[in-house]
Amino acid sequence: IWLALRRQLPDGLLAVQDVGVDLELAAADAPGFVRRPDIVVVHRDVPRRIQREGGVIRASDVLVVVELVSPSSRRTDHVIKRGEYADAGIAHYWIVDLAEPVSLLACHLAGEFGYVDGAAATGTVTTTTTPFAVEIDLSALG
Repeated sequence: IWLALRRQLPDGLLAVQDVGVDLELAAADAPGFVRRPDIVVVHRDVPRRIQREGGVIRASDVLVVVELVSPSSRRTDHVIKRGEYADAGIAHYWIVDLAEPVSLLACHLAGEFGYVDGAAATGTVTTTTTPFAVEIDLSALG
């Protein structure tokens, strides 16, 4: 998925693997609350800002967070992280289940109600505009 995103993202966006994200759920003077998603999509200038200022990627920097479900992470990815990412205001959460058939559940924020799910997609997933246009062949991941 990272490779598919990397090849297709618009010039101003960047897919980053396995990086800490401050969910910004704690007060500014308190220790941060950090998750390490499998993939995040951010604006290309975010890593430069982090180099200048230090710290980690902030939830407010993230356009899409992607989690790859393993048997041991199913509940965490579908329930716990889903709630945390919604509370953090991350607009798009993609849950990729690698069990056959490989599927992608694309969730998007719906205001105070948290995430709303699209139907789980298998085969080739195509987004046209929101959050960006991309085509991912999920069958190649199995």
